[in-house]
Amino acid sequence: MGESYRVAVIGAGVAGLVTARELQREGHHVTVFEKDYKVGGIWLYNPLVETDPLGLDSNREIVHSSLYKSLRVNSPRHTMSFSDYPFVKKEGGDPRTFPGHEEVLRFLEDFARDFGLMELIRFGHEVIQVELSHEVTHQWIVESRARKTESTWEQKEVFEALVICNGNFTEPNIAQFPGRDTWPGLQMHSHNYRTPEQFKNKIVVLIGKGPSGIDILKEIAPLAKEVHQAVRTPGLQSLRLENYSNTWRHSMIECAHEDGRVIFQDGSTVDPDIIIHCTGFKYHCPFLKSNGIVTVDDNRVKPLYKHVFPPKLAPWLSFVGLTYRAVVFRVMELQAKWVAKVLSGTVELPPQEAMACSVEEFYSEMENTGWPKHHTHSLQNDEVEYVSWIAAQLDIKVPKTWKEITFQSMLKWVFYYGENYRDTWDVDKWIQEIDSSD
Repeated sequence: MGESYRVAVIGAGVAGLVTARELQREGHHVTVFEKDYKVGGIWLYNPLVETDPLGLDSNREIVHSSLYKSLRVNSPRHTMSFSDYPFVKKEGGDPRTFPGHEEVLRFLEDFARDFGLMELIRFGHEVIQVELSHEVTHQWIVESRARKTESTWEQKEVFEALVICNGNFTEPNIAQFPGRDTWPGLQMHSHNYRTPEQFKNKIVVLIGKGPSGIDILKEIAPLAKEVHQAVRTPGLQSLRLENYSNTWRHSMIECAHEDGRVIFQDGSTVDPDIIIHCTGFKYHCPFLKSNGIVTVDDNRVKPLYKHVFPPKLAPWLSFVGLTYRAVVFRVMELQAKWVAKVLSGTVELPPQEAMACSVEEFYSEMENTGWPKHHTHSLQNDEVEYVSWIAAQLDIKVPKTWKEITFQSMLKWVFYYGENYRDTWDVDKWIQEIDSSD
């Protein structure tokens, strides 16, 4: 066991829980700040929605969860587990390989209890601000607001290290098009979608073709009068979707008019009642005061070495869970182990200058290849390389099925366009075949 520090962890979702466990295993003194009163983060379903359905009002009462009531995971439960804590089927639970969100929450609650994490968490404590008090002494002042019944109180505490695990599925990213702000109909972000009833007999424009967009389209189509999906596929001409007699796909919205018309880039026009933005989310850390060292630019949290450590503040500030398009539970676990062991001194980071150079090389490579800045934290093109690198730092062997199961999950989702692969893919049999091919 190496050095031991007082570490604050922000958030008790997947990233926060696994980070707390790894920090505790390394002998650190951990305090987890969680705004809600239960663990789970994004997986804690809340039927309430925000007062501003687009999420543009900074004074709105923020609802953290973006789950819709019917949501099922789009990756098999095999990928939503940790190396020593599998997401197994339990009596009385959802037995499906692709279970509903309630089963994921149950898994996380069991994980927190089984590893004694509940006593580390301060529930009902919202972090208002974290500020670097001194760059040399690497101390962070954490200001939090606690709520209990009718009273609230604020407090400030000093920690030697800070890990931000507040997730990236709460602050909506809104599509931009001329006339958006003056269009008279209802606009909402998928963050505030829960059930389909409000779309009965409505004409709906749905922007986006990601997992949530496809799920919501499938759910509202049987009730809606018409559904028109706008996507960013270049040169796409308007076409009717198979299996849906009242659903069409178009190119992106060209503009919206005050008389209610919406015109698509393919030239087609519709007069919708509602526009749903299924357009993803933005990284958002309004509480972080780092003297300008860490900023967010077009959804790039920068500068971060390997998506985790700001070179100038490493290892006293770190992020776990920013990466996506990957086996996210296992990636978070590796990131958490890395952070914990770097803090304890059992694993070393390169010098600050070397980390800074690595970050700049990564950004330059993205620019040279034309990979958009807002996809900085996507592991779509280099997950295996990234995972292998961190695993090597920790002397951990990467399972053979890591790459294959990620690729197959995405391939099946794209090929079946969100249809019934979740009920037809025998993942256990597929994994056995992969293992037996050695």
